[in-house]
Amino acid sequence: MGGHFTKWDAMKRWIGVALAAVLAGVVAVAIIIGNQGPGVTVVRGVIGSEKRPFFDDPRVKAAFAKHGLQVEVDTAGSRQIVTDVDLSRYAFAFPSSVPAAEKIKRDRRATTTFSPFYSPMAVATFEPIAGLLAKVGVLTDSGKGYQTLDIKKYLELVAKGTRWDQIPGNSLYKARKRVLLTTTDIRTSNSAAMYLSALGYVANGEDVISSDAQIAKIAPIVAPVVLDQGFSETTSEASFDDYLALGAGKTPMLVVYEAQYLSHVFAADGAIKPDMRLVYPSPTVLSKHTLVPLAEPGTRVGRLLTEDPELLALAAAHGFRTTNPRAFADQVAKTGARAAELVDVVEPPTYERLDKLITTVDAASRP
Repeated sequence: MGGHFTKWDAMKRWIGVALAAVLAGVVAVAIIIGNQGPGVTVVRGVIGSEKRPFFDDPRVKAAFAKHGLQVEVDTAGSRQIVTDVDLSRYAFAFPSSVPAAEKIKRDRRATTTFSPFYSPMAVATFEPIAGLLAKVGVLTDSGKGYQTLDIKKYLELVAKGTRWDQIPGNSLYKARKRVLLTTTDIRTSNSAAMYLSALGYVANGEDVISSDAQIAKIAPIVAPVVLDQGFSETTSEASFDDYLALGAGKTPMLVVYEAQYLSHVFAADGAIKPDMRLVYPSPTVLSKHTLVPLAEPGTRVGRLLTEDPELLALAAAHGFRTTNPRAFADQVAKTGARAAELVDVVEPPTYERLDKLITTVDAASRP
């Protein structure tokens, strides 16, 4: 009798454990995919912060709703998405570069990715600053309505430790600080990592970094360019907000995604003041915003962003270049914006090489 009771007791315990596991799985799925009313699926994703205005746009929400989706997003630095975020909570991850997305794809054993839109790295600055950079030969006119910043000449200027008030004939911006582009934190943010990729390419004799030996050689050249700027914001949206609100005194030159700047130009919302300028590094790097589905509804989001004409047009309105080039061209033509023809574009290194460069540069900041 006692033995029979023990066997039944063990069976009950096994059933309890099994039910608990099933319930845990149900809860996990419910976190990733919720239901909001009949026929509406809530899909949760984690994205780079620069895409938050796009996903928050009521028109974008309405476009997803037509397909039965309510897309809700959290933001993080694109590199943080790879290293720090618990991706089991999400149906998709949407960092701002291919290297980060490919690392997530490998780690999560995803079978596909979507690259619905992209944005070249650019520099947001001000007319007086642009004039000074032109004076020292770092900034030149493309002849096509926009200016380019020569990365090689910029690196030479930084290597000399040049300060703004040392530029001959400078009566407009007599700051004592060094001539340095402001970036986000290279350890957490993709925009800074893409900028570092362009610096590394030039410092490496105009070649993509492909070995640890190359990293050891160029790290002392590029480290001061990113480390000497002092504190850096962790996300591109926070640093761009500072540029818009606080002006040249705080941020004379900021590395941005082209889309961040042009989204305000296209919206004609008054955020871009008459003395603000967008210039393009030469070479620049394309930030290819790449979505990694982590559950089936994430695949639906990726496919819609890549194929749905309404969502493509809305992405272009937010400053992104899309798989439909005409959508972006129409926005440029309609607003008279000055956008670069992308010719001098280089590829970033692999995630592992770029990560090694970042950790090497970061180590140089520590005693």
